[in-house]
Amino acid sequence: MAATYQIAVVGDWESVMGFRALGLDTYPVASADEARETVRDLAKTDCAVIYLTETLAKDMEDVLARYKDELHPAIILIPGREGPLGIGKNNIQRAIERAVGADIL
Repeated sequence: MAATYQIAVVGDWESVMGFRALGLDTYPVASADEARETVRDLAKTDCAVIYLTETLAKDMEDVLARYKDELHPAIILIPGREGPLGIGKNNIQRAIERAVGADIL
């Protein structure tokens, strides 16, 4: 029997509530400290993917570094209501450079 994994979205209320309509579990938070604790709690469960707003991620380098090489959870940065900050794109670019050995983007 295959395991079922959770997909979560962590961010400010306005940024995450739209994802609830898609059937994703949403975790509205008010601060980076609250988001940090939520991500750590989710990592202890069967959560495979955590979408995290860039606005919070910019103040959570320690958490991103902790889980960047882990299989679960994959933390994917998404723009918040403020729009994209470019952090997610930069993280993807660095991951590709590590995997391929060159900047192909």
